[in-house]
Amino acid sequence: MYKRERPTEEQEIARIRMPKEHDREIFALATEMVGAGKFRADCIDGIPRLCRIPGRLKRRIWIRAGDLVVIVPWEIEPNKKADVVWRYTRTQASYLKRQGRIGNLLYG
Repeated sequence: MYKRERPTEEQEIARIRMPKEHDREIFALATEMVGAGKFRADCIDGIPRLCRIPGRLKRRIWIRAGDLVVIVPWEIEPNKKADVVWRYTRTQASYLKRQGRIGNLLYG
C-alpha cells in the first residue's frame, strides 16, 4: 500500500469561487461594521459602498472587518450600495492575493 503524495506548490489546484463579470460581481474588503446586517466596504473598482447582507445569508455567514467578499452593486444606486454574494475565508483570501487576483488595492 502506497502513501498518497501531497501536491507540490506548483501542482496545487484550488477551486475558489470567483466574481462573475456578467452578473456585475466584484471583490470588496469589509472595512467597518455599521449594524443591522450592513457594513462599509472598499471595492476593487475604487468606490466605497454600503453593503447589505441578504436574509438568506445573514444567519449563515458572519462578516467581520477585514474580510474579503464578493458583492453585487444595486441597479438603482450602483455607486453607493451593494449586496453580499460570498465571503472568503482567510486562507482563500491569502491564496487569491498570492495568485494576484485581488490586485494591490486590497490587503496592501
